[in-house]
Amino acid sequence: MAVQPESISPSLELRQLLDIFPLPIRQALIRLHDLESIIEVVLDLGRLPEARFSEDFVYLSNESVTKEDLEHVIGRLGAFGKDNRAGIEMTLHRISAMRNRTGTIVGLTCRVGRAVYGTIDLILDVVRSGKSICLLGRPGVGKTTMLREIARVLSEDRRRVVIVDTSNEIAGDGDIPHPGIGHARRMQVAEPALQHAVMIEAVENHMPQVVVIDEIGTEAEAMAARTIAERGVQLIGTAHGQSLENLLMNPTLSDLVGGISAVTLSDEEARRRGTRKTVLERKAPPTFDVLIEIQERDRLAIHANVAEVVDALLRGYMPQPEVRQRNASGAVEVVQTAEVQPAARDGHAALERELWEEEREEGERERPKMIFPYGVSRNKIERAIQNLRVGAAIARKWDDADVVITLKSLERKETSRLREIASENVPIYSIKTNTTAQIQNCLKDLFNLGSIDSEEIALREAEEAIYQVLLNAQTVELSPQTSYIRRMQHQLAEKYRLQSRSTGAEPNRRVQIFRGEGLTSSVPN
Repeated sequence: MAVQPESISPSLELRQLLDIFPLPIRQALIRLHDLESIIEVVLDLGRLPEARFSEDFVYLSNESVTKEDLEHVIGRLGAFGKDNRAGIEMTLHRISAMRNRTGTIVGLTCRVGRAVYGTIDLILDVVRSGKSICLLGRPGVGKTTMLREIARVLSEDRRRVVIVDTSNEIAGDGDIPHPGIGHARRMQVAEPALQHAVMIEAVENHMPQVVVIDEIGTEAEAMAARTIAERGVQLIGTAHGQSLENLLMNPTLSDLVGGISAVTLSDEEARRRGTRKTVLERKAPPTFDVLIEIQERDRLAIHANVAEVVDALLRGYMPQPEVRQRNASGAVEVVQTAEVQPAARDGHAALERELWEEEREEGERERPKMIFPYGVSRNKIERAIQNLRVGAAIARKWDDADVVITLKSLERKETSRLREIASENVPIYSIKTNTTAQIQNCLKDLFNLGSIDSEEIALREAEEAIYQVLLNAQTVELSPQTSYIRRMQHQLAEKYRLQSRSTGAEPNRRVQIFRGEGLTSSVPN
Protein backbone atom coordinates (compact mmCIF):
# COMPACT_ATOMS: atom_id res chain seq x y z
CA MET A 1 0.00 0.00 0.00
CA ALA A 2 1.39 3.40 -0.95
CA VAL A 3 2.49 5.73 1.80
CA GLN A 4 0.22 8.73 1.95
CA PRO A 5 1.72 12.14 2.73
CA GLU A 6 -0.92 12.92 5.30
CA SER A 7 0.09 9.86 7.35
CA ILE A 8 3.27 11.66 8.46
CA SER A 9 2.94 14.55 10.89
CA PRO A 10 5.69 17.20 10.61
CA SER A 11 4.67 18.58 14.02
CA LEU A 12 5.16 15.14 15.59
CA GLU A 13 8.67 14.84 14.17
CA LEU A 14 9.54 18.35 15.29
CA ARG A 15 8.43 17.48 18.85
CA GLN A 16 10.80 14.51 18.76
CA LEU A 17 13.64 16.90 18.06
CA LEU A 18 12.53 19.29 20.81
CA ASP A 19 12.55 16.43 23.31
CA ILE A 20 16.34 16.05 23.12
CA PHE A 21 17.04 19.57 24.46
CA PRO A 22 17.33 20.66 28.11
CA LEU A 23 14.09 22.07 29.49
CA PRO A 24 14.98 25.82 29.29
CA ILE A 25 16.01 25.55 25.64
CA ARG A 26 13.00 23.38 24.79
CA GLN A 27 10.59 25.89 26.33
CA ALA A 28 12.26 28.77 24.49
CA LEU A 29 11.82 26.90 21.21
CA ILE A 30 8.16 26.14 21.90
CA ARG A 31 7.51 29.85 22.52
CA LEU A 32 8.78 30.78 19.02
CA HIS A 33 5.86 31.93 16.88
CA ASP A 34 7.54 30.67 13.67
CA LEU A 35 8.79 27.35 15.05
CA GLU A 36 7.55 25.41 12.00
CA SER A 37 10.01 27.30 9.75
CA ILE A 38 13.08 26.71 11.89
CA ILE A 39 16.10 25.26 10.07
CA GLU A 40 18.50 24.33 12.84
CA VAL A 41 19.44 24.79 16.48
CA VAL A 42 23.08 25.54 17.30
CA LEU A 43 24.62 24.75 20.68
CA ASP A 44 28.26 25.84 21.12
CA LEU A 45 29.99 25.47 24.47
CA GLY A 46 30.29 28.82 26.26
CA ARG A 47 28.00 30.64 23.82
CA LEU A 48 24.32 31.48 23.75
CA PRO A 49 22.09 28.82 22.12
CA GLU A 50 20.69 29.87 18.73
CA ALA A 51 17.65 29.00 16.64
CA ARG A 52 18.36 29.62 12.97
CA PHE A 53 15.92 30.40 10.17
CA SER A 54 16.54 30.83 6.45
CA GLU A 55 17.30 34.56 6.73
CA ASP A 56 17.76 35.21 10.45
CA PHE A 57 18.49 33.72 13.89
CA VAL A 58 17.39 34.30 17.49
CA TYR A 59 19.02 33.55 20.84
CA LEU A 60 17.13 31.04 22.96
CA SER A 61 18.55 31.99 26.35
CA ASN A 62 20.61 34.57 28.16
CA GLU A 63 22.75 31.79 29.64
CA SER A 64 25.63 30.15 27.78
CA VAL A 65 25.61 26.49 26.79
CA THR A 66 27.32 24.25 29.36
CA LYS A 67 28.92 20.82 29.16
CA GLU A 68 25.89 19.44 30.95
CA ASP A 69 23.62 20.84 28.21
CA LEU A 70 25.67 19.12 25.52
CA GLU A 71 25.75 15.84 27.45
CA HIS A 72 21.96 16.03 27.91
CA VAL A 73 21.49 16.18 24.13
CA ILE A 74 24.18 13.59 23.28
CA GLY A 75 22.64 11.10 25.69
CA ARG A 76 19.36 11.14 23.75
CA LEU A 77 20.92 10.49 20.34
CA GLY A 78 22.18 7.49 18.43
CA ALA A 79 25.93 6.94 18.15
CA PHE A 80 27.98 9.46 16.17
CA GLY A 81 29.60 8.01 13.05
CA LYS A 82 33.04 8.76 11.64
CA ASP A 83 31.47 11.69 9.81
CA ASN A 84 30.51 13.17 13.22
CA ARG A 85 26.80 12.86 12.47
CA ALA A 86 24.04 11.26 14.51
CA GLY A 87 20.25 11.20 14.37
CA ILE A 88 17.01 10.43 16.13
CA GLU A 89 15.51 7.09 15.22
CA MET A 90 12.67 7.14 12.67
CA THR A 91 13.16 10.86 12.00
CA LEU A 92 15.03 12.88 9.39
CA HIS A 93 16.72 15.20 11.87
CA ARG A 94 20.52 15.36 11.67
CA ILE A 95 22.78 16.29 14.56
CA SER A 96 26.39 17.11 13.66
CA ALA A 97 29.16 17.41 16.23
CA MET A 98 32.12 19.79 16.48
CA ARG A 99 35.05 18.42 18.48
CA ASN A 100 38.13 19.90 20.11
CA ARG A 101 41.65 18.60 19.53
CA THR A 102 41.19 15.80 22.04
CA GLY A 103 37.96 14.58 20.43
CA THR A 104 35.54 15.98 23.00
CA ILE A 105 32.30 17.37 21.58
CA VAL A 106 32.16 21.15 22.09
CA GLY A 107 29.39 22.07 19.66
CA LEU A 108 26.24 20.63 18.10
CA THR A 109 24.33 21.62 14.97
CA CYS A 110 20.83 20.17 15.21
CA ARG A 111 19.36 20.39 11.73
CA VAL A 112 15.61 19.97 11.33
CA GLY A 113 14.69 17.29 8.80
CA ARG A 114 11.36 17.35 7.00
CA ALA A 115 9.72 15.12 4.42
CA VAL A 116 8.31 17.72 2.01
CA TYR A 117 5.87 16.43 -0.57
CA GLY A 118 5.21 17.81 -4.03
CA THR A 119 8.75 19.15 -4.42
CA ILE A 120 9.38 17.30 -7.70
CA ASP A 121 6.31 18.36 -9.63
CA LEU A 122 8.63 20.70 -11.53
CA ILE A 123 10.58 17.72 -12.92
CA LEU A 124 8.15 14.83 -12.63
CA ASP A 125 8.30 14.16 -16.39
CA VAL A 126 12.11 14.02 -16.29
CA VAL A 127 12.14 11.73 -13.24
CA ARG A 128 9.76 9.27 -14.89
CA SER A 129 11.69 9.29 -18.19
CA GLY A 130 14.09 6.62 -16.93
CA LYS A 131 17.17 8.80 -17.55
CA SER A 132 19.95 9.21 -15.01
CA ILE A 133 19.73 12.60 -13.29
CA CYS A 134 22.29 14.69 -11.40
CA LEU A 135 21.06 17.43 -9.05
CA LEU A 136 23.29 20.43 -8.30
CA GLY A 137 22.73 23.39 -6.01
CA ARG A 138 24.11 25.29 -3.05
CA PRO A 139 23.87 23.77 0.45
CA GLY A 140 20.39 24.04 1.95
CA VAL A 141 18.57 24.59 -1.34
CA GLY A 142 16.71 21.26 -1.06
CA LYS A 143 18.73 18.65 -2.97
CA THR A 144 18.34 15.90 -0.36
CA THR A 145 14.64 16.68 0.12
CA MET A 146 14.15 16.31 -3.63
CA LEU A 147 16.08 13.00 -3.66
CA ARG A 148 13.83 11.63 -0.93
CA GLU A 149 10.70 12.60 -2.84
CA ILE A 150 12.05 11.11 -6.09
CA ALA A 151 12.69 7.82 -4.27
CA ARG A 152 9.15 7.82 -2.88
CA VAL A 153 7.46 8.61 -6.20
CA LEU A 154 9.43 6.06 -8.24
CA SER A 155 8.94 3.35 -5.62
CA GLU A 156 5.17 3.98 -5.67
CA ASP A 157 5.37 3.66 -9.47
CA ARG A 158 6.40 0.08 -8.67
CA ARG A 159 10.07 0.61 -9.59
CA ARG A 160 12.72 -1.24 -7.57
CA VAL A 161 14.48 1.65 -5.80
CA VAL A 162 17.54 1.32 -3.56
CA ILE A 163 18.91 4.29 -1.61
CA VAL A 164 22.59 4.38 -0.64
CA ASP A 165 22.25 6.45 2.53
CA THR A 166 25.70 7.42 3.79
CA SER A 167 24.74 9.69 6.68
CA ASN A 168 21.12 8.54 7.08
CA GLU A 169 19.99 11.91 5.72
CA ILE A 170 17.64 10.53 3.09
CA ALA A 171 15.81 7.86 5.10
CA GLY A 172 16.50 8.93 8.67
CA ASP A 173 18.32 7.37 11.61
CA GLY A 174 17.79 3.85 12.89
CA ASP A 175 17.29 0.51 11.18
CA ILE A 176 13.70 1.20 10.05
CA PRO A 177 13.66 3.80 7.26
CA HIS A 178 11.46 6.88 7.41
CA PRO A 179 8.06 6.58 5.68
CA GLY A 180 9.01 9.55 3.49
CA ILE A 181 10.92 7.24 1.10
CA GLY A 182 7.82 5.19 0.28
CA HIS A 183 8.59 1.59 -0.73
CA ALA A 184 12.25 2.31 -1.54
CA ARG A 185 14.85 0.17 0.23
CA ARG A 186 17.72 1.79 2.12
CA MET A 187 21.34 0.57 2.41
CA GLN A 188 23.29 2.22 5.23
CA VAL A 189 27.01 2.94 4.93
CA ALA A 190 29.34 2.12 7.82
CA GLU A 191 31.63 5.07 7.09
CA PRO A 192 31.75 7.69 4.32
CA ALA A 193 34.93 6.25 2.77
CA LEU A 194 32.99 3.07 1.90
CA GLN A 195 30.18 4.80 0.00
CA HIS A 196 31.52 3.76 -3.42
CA ALA A 197 31.71 0.09 -2.38
CA VAL A 198 28.13 0.11 -1.11
CA MET A 199 27.01 1.71 -4.39
CA ILE A 200 28.44 -1.25 -6.34
CA GLU A 201 27.08 -3.73 -3.77
CA ALA A 202 23.58 -2.30 -4.23
CA VAL A 203 23.66 -3.07 -7.96
CA GLU A 204 25.31 -6.48 -7.71
CA ASN A 205 23.24 -7.87 -4.83
CA HIS A 206 19.80 -6.28 -4.92
CA MET A 207 18.84 -5.87 -8.61
CA PRO A 208 17.55 -2.29 -8.42
CA GLN A 209 16.01 -0.44 -11.33
CA VAL A 210 16.86 2.87 -9.66
CA VAL A 211 19.76 3.79 -7.35
CA VAL A 212 19.56 7.01 -5.32
CA ILE A 213 22.77 8.47 -3.89
CA ASP A 214 23.45 11.74 -2.06
CA GLU A 215 26.70 13.75 -2.28
CA ILE A 216 28.96 12.10 -4.85
CA GLY A 217 32.24 13.75 -3.89
CA THR A 218 35.25 11.50 -4.61
CA GLU A 219 36.84 9.97 -7.68
CA ALA A 220 35.99 6.46 -6.45
CA GLU A 221 32.32 7.44 -6.08
CA ALA A 222 32.33 8.99 -9.55
CA MET A 223 33.72 5.74 -10.99
CA ALA A 224 31.11 3.72 -9.09
CA ALA A 225 28.38 5.99 -10.47
CA ARG A 226 29.64 5.36 -14.02
CA THR A 227 29.59 1.60 -13.39
CA ILE A 228 25.98 1.79 -12.20
CA ALA A 229 24.84 3.86 -15.18
CA GLU A 230 26.62 1.58 -17.67
CA ARG A 231 24.68 -1.39 -16.29
CA GLY A 232 21.42 0.20 -17.39
CA VAL A 233 20.30 1.25 -13.92
CA GLN A 234 18.71 4.68 -13.55
CA LEU A 235 20.95 6.72 -11.27
CA ILE A 236 19.60 9.69 -9.31
CA GLY A 237 22.27 11.58 -7.39
CA THR A 238 23.63 14.87 -6.15
CA ALA A 239 27.18 16.19 -6.49
CA HIS A 240 29.24 19.05 -5.11
CA GLY A 241 28.78 22.14 -7.27
CA GLN A 242 26.17 24.69 -8.27
CA SER A 243 26.33 24.48 -12.06
CA LEU A 244 27.36 22.19 -14.89
CA GLU A 245 30.45 24.30 -15.51
CA ASN A 246 31.52 23.84 -11.85
CA LEU A 247 31.32 20.09 -12.36
CA LEU A 248 33.12 20.19 -15.71
CA MET A 249 36.09 22.09 -14.27
CA ASN A 250 36.30 19.86 -11.18
CA PRO A 251 39.08 17.33 -11.94
CA THR A 252 37.66 14.85 -9.42
CA LEU A 253 34.06 14.85 -10.64
CA SER A 254 34.27 15.92 -14.29
CA ASP A 255 33.89 12.26 -15.32
CA LEU A 256 30.24 12.50 -14.24
CA VAL A 257 29.61 14.71 -17.29
CA GLY A 258 32.08 13.00 -19.62
CA GLY A 259 35.39 14.52 -18.55
CA ILE A 260 37.80 16.65 -20.59
CA SER A 261 40.79 15.60 -22.68
CA ALA A 262 43.16 17.42 -25.04
CA VAL A 263 42.77 16.18 -28.62
CA THR A 264 45.03 16.88 -31.61
CA LEU A 265 42.97 17.45 -34.76
CA SER A 266 44.00 16.73 -38.32
CA ASP A 267 44.95 19.71 -40.48
CA GLU A 268 41.67 19.42 -42.38
CA GLU A 269 39.50 19.20 -39.25
CA ALA A 270 41.29 22.13 -37.58
CA ARG A 271 40.77 24.22 -40.70
CA ARG A 272 37.10 23.24 -40.87
CA ARG A 273 36.51 24.18 -37.22
CA GLY A 274 38.60 27.32 -37.40
CA THR A 275 40.59 26.44 -34.27
CA ARG A 276 44.12 25.48 -33.34
CA LYS A 277 45.05 21.82 -33.76
CA THR A 278 44.99 21.00 -30.03
CA VAL A 279 41.51 21.46 -28.59
CA LEU A 280 39.54 20.35 -25.53
CA GLU A 281 36.89 17.70 -26.14
CA ARG A 282 34.61 15.48 -24.08
CA LYS A 283 36.47 12.32 -23.11
CA ALA A 284 33.61 9.83 -22.70
CA PRO A 285 29.81 9.56 -22.60
CA PRO A 286 28.44 11.32 -19.50
CA THR A 287 27.42 9.23 -16.49
CA PHE A 288 24.27 11.36 -16.13
CA ASP A 289 21.93 11.96 -19.07
CA VAL A 290 20.24 14.98 -17.48
CA LEU A 291 21.65 17.63 -15.14
CA ILE A 292 19.39 19.87 -13.05
CA GLU A 293 20.63 23.05 -11.37
CA ILE A 294 18.42 23.93 -8.40
CA GLN A 295 18.57 27.74 -8.37
CA GLU A 296 15.86 28.25 -5.74
CA ARG A 297 13.39 25.90 -4.09
CA ASP A 298 10.76 26.81 -6.69
CA ARG A 299 13.05 27.49 -9.66
CA LEU A 300 15.46 25.20 -11.48
CA ALA A 301 17.35 24.88 -14.77
CA ILE A 302 17.32 21.63 -16.77
CA HIS A 303 20.10 20.51 -19.14
CA ALA A 304 18.20 17.75 -20.91
CA ASN A 305 21.15 16.39 -22.93
CA VAL A 306 24.38 16.62 -20.97
CA ALA A 307 26.53 15.30 -23.83
CA GLU A 308 25.41 18.05 -26.22
CA VAL A 309 25.73 20.74 -23.56
CA VAL A 310 29.29 19.75 -22.61
CA ASP A 311 30.33 19.66 -26.27
CA ALA A 312 28.90 23.14 -26.73
CA LEU A 313 30.71 24.48 -23.66
CA LEU A 314 34.05 23.12 -24.86
CA ARG A 315 33.55 24.74 -28.25
CA GLY A 316 32.98 28.13 -26.70
CA TYR A 317 29.21 28.41 -26.39
CA MET A 318 27.01 29.09 -23.38
CA PRO A 319 24.09 26.64 -23.70
CA GLN A 320 20.73 27.96 -22.56
CA PRO A 321 18.96 25.46 -20.27
CA GLU A 322 15.23 25.07 -19.89
CA VAL A 323 14.18 27.02 -16.79
CA ARG A 324 11.05 26.06 -14.88
CA GLN A 325 9.50 27.66 -11.82
CA ARG A 326 6.44 27.41 -9.63
CA ASN A 327 4.33 30.55 -9.84
CA ALA A 328 2.28 32.20 -7.10
CA SER A 329 -0.72 29.98 -7.82
CA GLY A 330 1.40 26.82 -7.50
CA ALA A 331 1.35 25.97 -11.21
CA VAL A 332 4.53 24.98 -13.06
CA GLU A 333 5.58 27.26 -15.89
CA VAL A 334 8.51 27.24 -18.33
CA VAL A 335 10.13 30.68 -18.27
CA GLN A 336 12.99 29.84 -20.65
CA THR A 337 13.25 27.22 -23.37
CA ALA A 338 16.42 25.22 -24.00
CA GLU A 339 18.91 26.18 -26.69
CA VAL A 340 22.25 24.39 -26.93
CA GLN A 341 24.40 26.92 -28.85
CA PRO A 342 22.95 30.44 -28.62
CA ALA A 343 26.07 32.56 -28.14
CA ALA A 344 29.78 32.50 -27.47
CA ARG A 345 30.81 32.60 -23.84
CA ASP A 346 33.75 33.73 -21.74
CA GLY A 347 36.16 31.07 -20.53
CA HIS A 348 38.88 28.81 -21.77
CA ALA A 349 37.25 27.98 -25.13
CA ALA A 350 36.74 31.69 -25.89
CA LEU A 351 40.32 32.28 -24.78
CA GLU A 352 41.44 29.63 -27.24
CA ARG A 353 39.88 31.51 -30.12
CA GLU A 354 41.19 34.87 -28.93
CA LEU A 355 44.79 33.66 -28.51
CA TRP A 356 44.90 32.13 -31.95
CA GLU A 357 42.90 34.65 -33.97
CA GLU A 358 45.65 35.20 -36.53
CA GLU A 359 46.24 31.47 -36.91
CA ARG A 360 42.53 30.93 -37.57
CA GLU A 361 42.30 33.70 -40.18
CA GLU A 362 45.31 32.47 -42.12
CA GLY A 363 44.42 28.78 -41.77
CA GLU A 364 47.00 26.07 -41.42
CA ARG A 365 50.22 27.07 -43.12
CA GLU A 366 52.62 24.78 -44.93
CA ARG A 367 54.83 22.32 -43.12
CA PRO A 368 56.57 24.03 -40.18
CA LYS A 369 60.25 24.86 -40.48
CA MET A 370 62.18 22.13 -38.68
CA ILE A 371 64.88 23.36 -36.28
CA PHE A 372 67.62 21.12 -34.89
CA PRO A 373 69.13 22.40 -31.61
CA TYR A 374 72.87 21.65 -31.35
CA GLY A 375 74.10 22.54 -27.88
CA VAL A 376 71.03 24.75 -27.34
CA SER A 377 68.12 24.07 -24.95
CA ARG A 378 65.22 22.38 -26.73
CA ASN A 379 62.75 23.75 -24.16
CA LYS A 380 63.94 27.32 -24.69
CA ILE A 381 63.56 27.00 -28.45
CA GLU A 382 60.01 25.68 -27.99
CA ARG A 383 59.21 28.59 -25.67
CA ALA A 384 60.62 31.09 -28.18
CA ILE A 385 58.53 29.50 -30.95
CA GLN A 386 55.40 29.85 -28.81
CA ASN A 387 56.20 33.43 -27.87
CA LEU A 388 56.75 34.53 -31.48
CA ARG A 389 54.00 32.28 -32.89
CA VAL A 390 56.07 31.19 -35.85
CA GLY A 391 55.58 28.04 -37.90
CA ALA A 392 58.46 26.01 -36.53
CA ALA A 393 59.04 22.72 -34.75
CA ILE A 394 61.93 20.77 -33.23
CA ALA A 395 63.68 18.18 -35.45
CA ARG A 396 64.83 15.01 -33.72
CA LYS A 397 67.69 14.46 -36.19
CA TRP A 398 69.83 17.05 -37.93
CA ASP A 399 69.22 15.47 -41.34
CA ASP A 400 65.46 16.16 -40.89
CA ALA A 401 66.14 19.83 -40.14
CA ASP A 402 65.73 22.89 -42.33
CA VAL A 403 67.86 24.93 -39.93
CA VAL A 404 70.36 24.25 -37.14
CA ILE A 405 70.76 26.59 -34.16
CA THR A 406 73.99 26.30 -32.17
CA LEU A 407 76.26 28.36 -29.89
CA LYS A 408 79.04 30.54 -31.25
CA SER A 409 81.51 28.76 -28.95
CA LEU A 410 80.65 25.41 -30.56
CA GLU A 411 80.75 26.87 -34.04
CA ARG A 412 84.31 28.10 -33.46
CA LYS A 413 85.42 24.61 -32.46
CA GLU A 414 84.23 23.28 -35.84
CA THR A 415 83.19 19.90 -34.51
CA SER A 416 82.83 16.99 -36.89
CA ARG A 417 79.06 17.08 -36.52
CA LEU A 418 78.87 20.75 -37.55
CA ARG A 419 81.19 20.15 -40.49
CA GLU A 420 78.97 17.28 -41.61
CA ILE A 421 75.87 19.50 -41.31
CA ALA A 422 77.55 22.31 -43.27
CA SER A 423 78.58 19.89 -46.00
CA GLU A 424 74.90 19.07 -46.57
CA ASN A 425 74.16 22.80 -47.05
CA VAL A 426 71.89 22.99 -44.00
CA PRO A 427 71.84 26.63 -42.75
CA ILE A 428 73.50 27.06 -39.34
CA TYR A 429 72.51 29.97 -37.08
CA SER A 430 74.70 30.70 -34.06
CA ILE A 431 73.83 32.59 -30.87
CA LYS A 432 76.08 33.94 -28.12
CA THR A 433 74.30 32.51 -25.10
CA ASN A 434 71.73 29.81 -24.45
CA THR A 435 68.86 32.17 -23.47
CA THR A 436 65.28 32.54 -24.64
CA ALA A 437 65.93 36.17 -25.63
CA GLN A 438 68.88 35.19 -27.88
CA ILE A 439 66.88 32.37 -29.47
CA GLN A 440 63.97 34.74 -30.13
CA ASN A 441 66.28 37.19 -31.89
CA CYS A 442 67.60 34.34 -34.01
CA LEU A 443 64.05 33.28 -34.95
CA LYS A 444 63.16 36.86 -35.85
CA ASP A 445 65.99 36.88 -38.36
CA LEU A 446 65.06 33.42 -39.62
CA PHE A 447 61.41 34.36 -40.23
CA ASN A 448 62.07 38.00 -41.26
CA LEU A 449 59.91 39.29 -38.43
CA GLY A 450 61.77 42.56 -38.08
CA SER A 451 61.49 44.40 -34.77
CA ILE A 452 58.98 43.00 -32.28
CA ASP A 453 58.41 44.86 -29.06
CA SER A 454 59.69 42.95 -25.98
CA GLU A 455 56.47 43.87 -24.19
CA GLU A 456 54.41 42.18 -26.89
CA ILE A 457 56.56 39.04 -26.72
CA ALA A 458 56.18 38.91 -22.93
CA LEU A 459 52.40 39.20 -23.18
CA ARG A 460 52.29 36.51 -25.85
CA GLU A 461 54.25 34.27 -23.53
CA ALA A 462 51.73 34.98 -20.74
CA GLU A 463 48.81 34.22 -23.07
CA GLU A 464 50.29 30.86 -24.03
CA ALA A 465 50.93 30.10 -20.36
CA ILE A 466 47.29 30.93 -19.52
CA TYR A 467 46.12 28.49 -22.18
CA GLN A 468 48.40 25.76 -20.80
CA VAL A 469 47.17 26.34 -17.23
CA LEU A 470 43.52 26.12 -18.35
CA LEU A 471 44.32 23.00 -20.36
CA ASN A 472 46.47 21.08 -17.88
CA ALA A 473 45.90 22.81 -14.49
CA GLN A 474 49.68 23.00 -13.97
CA THR A 475 51.76 25.94 -12.81
CA VAL A 476 53.65 27.69 -15.65
CA GLU A 477 56.66 29.93 -15.03
CA LEU A 478 57.38 32.80 -17.41
CA SER A 479 60.69 34.37 -18.46
CA PRO A 480 62.24 37.07 -16.23
CA GLN A 481 60.80 40.54 -16.93
CA THR A 482 60.82 44.07 -15.58
CA SER A 483 58.36 44.99 -12.84
CA TYR A 484 56.22 46.93 -15.34
CA ILE A 485 55.85 43.95 -17.70
CA ARG A 486 55.30 41.57 -14.76
CA ARG A 487 52.40 43.73 -13.62
CA MET A 488 50.79 43.47 -17.07
CA GLN A 489 51.25 39.68 -16.98
CA HIS A 490 49.56 39.56 -13.56
CA GLN A 491 46.64 41.62 -14.92
CA LEU A 492 46.32 39.31 -17.92
CA ALA A 493 46.12 36.27 -15.61
CA GLU A 494 43.48 38.07 -13.52
CA LYS A 495 41.42 38.71 -16.66
CA TYR A 496 41.03 34.94 -17.11
CA ARG A 497 40.37 34.33 -13.39
CA LEU A 498 43.70 32.62 -12.70
CA GLN A 499 46.14 33.31 -9.89
CA SER A 500 49.72 34.51 -10.30
CA ARG A 501 52.71 35.45 -8.20
CA SER A 502 56.20 36.88 -8.73
CA THR A 503 59.17 34.79 -7.65
CA GLY A 504 62.96 35.11 -7.63
CA ALA A 505 65.25 38.09 -7.16
CA GLU A 506 66.05 40.83 -9.65
CA PRO A 507 67.11 40.69 -12.44
CA ASN A 508 65.69 37.18 -12.67
CA ARG A 509 62.33 37.94 -11.02
CA ARG A 510 59.55 36.26 -13.00
CA VAL A 511 55.84 35.47 -12.91
CA GLN A 512 54.22 32.11 -12.17
CA ILE A 513 50.63 31.51 -13.35
CA PHE A 514 48.48 28.82 -11.78
CA ARG A 515 45.00 27.78 -10.77
CA GLY A 516 43.96 28.52 -7.22
CA GLU A 517 40.96 28.42 -4.92
CA GLY A 518 40.28 32.11 -5.35
CA LEU A 519 38.72 33.60 -8.44
CA THR A 520 41.17 36.47 -8.91
CA SER A 521 44.91 36.87 -9.24
CA SER A 522 47.12 38.63 -6.80
CA VAL A 523 49.08 41.43 -8.48
CA PRO A 524 52.39 41.83 -6.65
CA ASN A 525 55.42 43.54 -8.13
